[in-house]
Amino acid sequence: MAKLSQDDLLAQFEEMTLIELSEFVKAFEAKFDVTAAAAVAVAGPAGPAAPAEAEAEQDEFDVILTGAGDKKIQVIKVVRELTSLGLKEAKDLVDGAPKPVLEKVAKDAAEKAAESLKGAGASVEVK
Repeated sequence: MAKLSQDDLLAQFEEMTLIELSEFVKAFEAKFDVTAAAAVAVAGPAGPAAPAEAEAEQDEFDVILTGAGDKKIQVIKVVRELTSLGLKEAKDLVDGAPKPVLEKVAKDAAEKAAESLKGAGASVEVK
């Protein structure tokens, strides 16, 4: 595939609707595991501050339940183990997916929580 120039890409984006552009941004974020806000912040300043911001490693993560899957009861049990929620609150969280299960936790805790939820059959996203 031929490499497109920046002008070619901008011309393509001009032809897209806002919904198509929004879907493209979401797909881009998922494919490259980035957020649009971070890309803008790094691309914005032109100077020595940009590399320093790019090297800053994220130390707080959110574990977001995106779907309960087939084993909803198992997922509710895992949510209760991970949080201090009661049965009704955990069920409401699972029913209302996508919802955050844990917010601003360390990387290890976020990965363990995501693995536990995936093991129970849920679909999870760590941001």
